[in-house]
Amino acid sequence: MRFSLLAFSGLLAFTSAAAPAQQAPAASGFDLSIRNIMRGPELYGREPEQVRWTADGRWIYFSWNEPGTDWREPRQPYRVRAEPGARPERVTTAHMDSAGPAMQSGELSRDGRLRAVAYQGDLYVVDVALGTTRRLTDTPAMESSPTFGVDGSVLYYVRDNNVYSVALVTGLTTQLTDVRMGPAPRDPAVAEGQRGFLERQQRELLGAIRDRLATDSVARAEREAREAARVKPLYLNQGERVGRLSVSPNGRALLISTVVPNERSLNVPVPNYITSSGYTENLRSRDKVGDAQSSGRIAYMRLPTGDVTFLRPTGSDTAAVASFAQILGWNETGTHGLIFVSSADFKTRWISTVSAADGTLRTIDSLRDTAWVAGPCFSCGGWTEGGERAWFVSEADGFAHLYSVRPDGSDRRQLTSGRWEVKGVTLSRDNRTFYLSTNETTPAETHLWRMPVGGGARTRITGGTGAHQVTLSPNEQWLATVFSEANKPWELYLMRNQANAPMSQLTTSPSAEFRSHGWIKPAIVQIPASDGARIPARIYRPSDVGATPNGAAVIFVHGAGYLQNVHNWWSSYAREYMFHHFLATQGYTVVDIDFRASAGYGRDWRTAIYRYMGGRDLQDHVDASKWLGSEMGIPSERVGIYGGSYGGFITLMALFTEPAHFGAGAALRSVTDWAHYNHPYTGRILNLPQGDSIAYRQSSPIYHAEGLADPLLIAHGMVDVNVHFSDVVRLAQRLIELGKTDWEMAVYPVEDHAFIRPDSWTDEYRRIYELFERHLHPGVVRPSVSPAGAPR
Repeated sequence: MRFSLLAFSGLLAFTSAAAPAQQAPAASGFDLSIRNIMRGPELYGREPEQVRWTADGRWIYFSWNEPGTDWREPRQPYRVRAEPGARPERVTTAHMDSAGPAMQSGELSRDGRLRAVAYQGDLYVVDVALGTTRRLTDTPAMESSPTFGVDGSVLYYVRDNNVYSVALVTGLTTQLTDVRMGPAPRDPAVAEGQRGFLERQQRELLGAIRDRLATDSVARAEREAREAARVKPLYLNQGERVGRLSVSPNGRALLISTVVPNERSLNVPVPNYITSSGYTENLRSRDKVGDAQSSGRIAYMRLPTGDVTFLRPTGSDTAAVASFAQILGWNETGTHGLIFVSSADFKTRWISTVSAADGTLRTIDSLRDTAWVAGPCFSCGGWTEGGERAWFVSEADGFAHLYSVRPDGSDRRQLTSGRWEVKGVTLSRDNRTFYLSTNETTPAETHLWRMPVGGGARTRITGGTGAHQVTLSPNEQWLATVFSEANKPWELYLMRNQANAPMSQLTTSPSAEFRSHGWIKPAIVQIPASDGARIPARIYRPSDVGATPNGAAVIFVHGAGYLQNVHNWWSSYAREYMFHHFLATQGYTVVDIDFRASAGYGRDWRTAIYRYMGGRDLQDHVDASKWLGSEMGIPSERVGIYGGSYGGFITLMALFTEPAHFGAGAALRSVTDWAHYNHPYTGRILNLPQGDSIAYRQSSPIYHAEGLADPLLIAHGMVDVNVHFSDVVRLAQRLIELGKTDWEMAVYPVEDHAFIRPDSWTDEYRRIYELFERHLHPGVVRPSVSPAGAPR
């Protein structure tokens, strides 16, 4: 085993270093070296985020950095005129404090004239037509969730876990609820036995005691009379806290979601060794799958009486336990609320309406999956047609599509269909049109479409080959879209809200150095899988960059599992994208695939790993290795594999269980034992370890480490609060006990799950490259490996 330690900028190596990484030729003059490309955003820039329009539609505000900004700098506030060819300008914090309220999203009054917003803990009303702002509160308390009453004269909001109303004309503020932390106070218990005898004796013998009790009784009656005229208090349970409060626009009802932390849950500390104090300090992280979990409740409160009913939103399944509840809001008239709930076993979700009049709960749609319910826009939902219909997104037909239904659950309609997915839904201001973000054209692109709320023909608005993240202008005549292509990072564009309208670029984020290079758009190919499916993959060929193939290949495995990386927009793996160019210039063919479990391809693709991670998903990578052999003549012993997080997990499973198909691998920030990962992610896919140990055993690399027969690099940040460093520590001990020798570990003391420092990135990817250089070249003699992993 080789072991090395990366400190802030210096390398403490306990192993001899390989030859320095070869610098790729670059006719453009761009330095395509590992050290240079691992500068990350200093090269490719910071994409515009938090895009917002001013109320008058004249300005677009966003968070951004100019090209070449130092990697340490956070994004700063900018604005640009909503005009083609306009240039961004930096704005001050003082300016943002003044202009901020007018750009916040918020609920519109029914006539569309006013918008209610919360900004930095205070309430404002924005006149949409005039662009003026009126401040309603200026308090140390945090006000939030402003909502207009039906007639627009009253604004409801939340402060200190209670709901208030303010009359917009008079400014009169009224507290509508009195939610208190529990438990509720109790009257003193009546004394019994010896103490009861003494109290009775005192009353019998002493007139002063009888007078005092009479006075106390009168005072109590008067206090109870006063309290009866006020809002009835609601006492929560011990430790329970308010999650969200949502008042109906007619002011007659309130929905309350709560969170009840589980005190038995054990949070795993993560030691931080590099501290300003010089002492090791523990970081809080998370618990582990199968541990005791927090719970919650949803209550209906009738106003103004304060009468409360706790709801059971799990439909007809009285045995089901809810784990996640979300209030989706009220219809325009305030007659019905909409709530979304999923079960503790992750296999069922319910969408229900609540009557504002009496709290009647009615399930209008339920979805059960033998694996787990999820998908894009999973908890999306709301109201259309003046509150006469509710809309939601469901994978009922195998793909995430839009549906609508009446509040009583009748007349359910599927509004979209096909082998594509709805990723996002926005309603027009007049509630007559849906704006849909979908991959209808191809899984490799995301575009904005327009469709009537009743369904029917869709109109594609955005163009180009890539993906759009669209923000509509207040009058919905313009789009501010953050758009990217496979070889061009995200930029802010302006276009009219018309089909195929031209786009005007407003930002330039990458440095001139980055823009000088001829970055390629990797071709998308379909790799035949052993079960007959076609696996989407991006390929970087040496010929694409003017290099000669070296007879070796590298497969990159994306993280998260449920993520898409085979597409025509800028990858979230930007450093890897540049690294793959570097590898291609060195003669490597590079492939990354959207294996089973990836996003963008429907329910069956998403759930193909149920109860067996490292099964079908790994076989897709085995099939990619075979394809490289059949199509490009690259033998399996010349195929390397690497990835981070889920990608690191797959790399370990590949080398431990399918070594005949790979020659070396680098596993970065890897899950090595799923029983040690978090609850929401792992419990969905593998159930719980105490109830399905087979799923965890067959899915966890640490159980298969005896199969290691190829060179392995393990790299991990020591302050990783997501996949804990202890994961690879346990695996290292397992490999030592098994007598494995052809592996090494690099640890990064200051890095979390996502690395930050360029020197850490550089060291890690230098090691990956040197691993492949040492072991994948045709001149390297490797022992043949049987499918079982034993040399032969």
